[in-house]
Amino acid sequence: MTYEEIVKEAQKLVAKADASAISDHLAVQYNVTGEGEGAFYMEVKDGKVEVQPYDYKDRDILVTADGQTILDMMSGKLDVVAAYLTHKISAEGDLGKADILKKLISGAKKAEKATAKAEKKAKKTSKKTSK
Repeated sequence: MTYEEIVKEAQKLVAKADASAISDHLAVQYNVTGEGEGAFYMEVKDGKVEVQPYDYKDRDILVTADGQTILDMMSGKLDVVAAYLTHKISAEGDLGKADILKKLISGAKKAEKATAKAEKKAKKTSKKTSK
């Protein structure tokens, strides 16, 4: 994966996240190692989440890992704490704010499941209607 593809995928992942219940500010810089090397940040602010392809100097947390590990973490396929404890990522900064990240990821996973369920239901309804 190229750097641009990693950032684009990260942007798609956070687009599904509902941060409306998160009042705290969180800025995480991700340093991608290996293929697609580069840096991007994710910011949770005013109930919104965004990913931008820049360094973030006033970050709360700095995460370093390969691109796929970062994307797996952002999608919820890989638990943030487990990734840290098994040394799949290195992290520094205000790690107490990782709870905000976990809330955001679990919210995105719930939204994704709800969307998939609604799409499946719509398909069934469409099949019944077309008969």
